[in-house]
Amino acid sequence: MATYESLIKITGAVGDLVFYNLNGKNVVRKKSGFNKAAYKKNPSYEKVRQNSTEFGHCSKIGKAIRKSLDNYIKKAGDPLLYQKFAKLMTEIKDLDVISGRGQRTVENGLKTEEGKKLLKTFCFGNTKNINDGITIREQTLYVNGNYNADKAVILTIKLDSENYSTEYKEETVSLDHREPVFEKHFREKDFLLYVVILENEDQKITHMGFV
Repeated sequence: MATYESLIKITGAVGDLVFYNLNGKNVVRKKSGFNKAAYKKNPSYEKVRQNSTEFGHCSKIGKAIRKSLDNYIKKAGDPLLYQKFAKLMTEIKDLDVISGRGQRTVENGLKTEEGKKLLKTFCFGNTKNINDGITIREQTLYVNGNYNADKAVILTIKLDSENYSTEYKEETVSLDHREPVFEKHFREKDFLLYVVILENEDQKITHMGFV
């Protein structure tokens, strides 16, 4: 891209050059070599198409999950959270070894041990991660260690990868008892994610993370 000065103001294409006005300056650039028809059919673009499909998938899945956590993400106060979460989704998708390139999914990546580990170690802004001190088994929250928190908010997220949507249920339990039981909200065959948010008596988040 270059700027130019001329008594004649040109707008549009002349040969392989495109003239237009950008922020008050006259700008000229070469036409893009991109061909939409070739992109869709040419074998040389196959890898680009595959990457684009998977990128779109990760972006939509990430957005659906983040939307379920919107109220708590705002409290984390991390302006770069979107980019970090998008990167996380891509890393998890890359762990899908049962699907062909261009068809790999976050859900399949999350079915691997490494995928689960990546999700559980993700930090929301400056909020401390709960690490391995909290686990969930058979609708029971097991708390090991001192978190200086009075209650736990448990978000059960049902992920629908095909429609890029989620349903979620939120429940608050007291940590006076170290093994509080919470309700079962979805079916066994549903793909579920659990997020635990620990809060003190002032409703300030002390820890937050996937379990």
